[in-house]
Amino acid sequence: MKFSHSAFSIFVLSGLLPALFLAGCSTAKKAPKPPANTSNMTERKFRQEVVQYALKLQGSSYKYAGTNPRSGFDCSGFTSYVLKQFDVTLSPASTAQSKEGKPVALSAVQPGDIIVFGKNQRNIQHVALVTERNRDEITVVHSTTSRGVIRENISNSAYWKPLILGARDVIGRH
Repeated sequence: MKFSHSAFSIFVLSGLLPALFLAGCSTAKKAPKPPANTSNMTERKFRQEVVQYALKLQGSSYKYAGTNPRSGFDCSGFTSYVLKQFDVTLSPASTAQSKEGKPVALSAVQPGDIIVFGKNQRNIQHVALVTERNRDEITVVHSTTSRGVIRENISNSAYWKPLILGARDVIGRH
């Protein structure tokens, strides 16, 4: 297409050129690709792959009821999204996730397990994905309302530690 000088000026001034330029720029987080073949992995290796994938999503924004990295995640949308990439089906609702899989003692959680938070079992407020457990410390990756997807040691958190209700193994059933 050939533009005359005046047609090009109108194109630029009307905002179409800047709009076309900015259309290729996005601040939305691009989803990393999960490993291609997870079916032959040992459970330990599988769990590590899940965690590595989840950690790549750090910095994604928080969005109420959000379920993907482009628009943002809420806590349960984040955990269900990550596990879905590995063909592990998990509800996108925290209360449902608090009942899925099987209960596991906090002293025995493994990477990929879900930590459930709340005031009591009838008032589930949050879920997070375990990244590691060392002695008495548990580190998770989760989507928080204030900081989006972050990695955090919940064992030393004055906010999160008192809200821990338990943990669920949702991968062992995979």
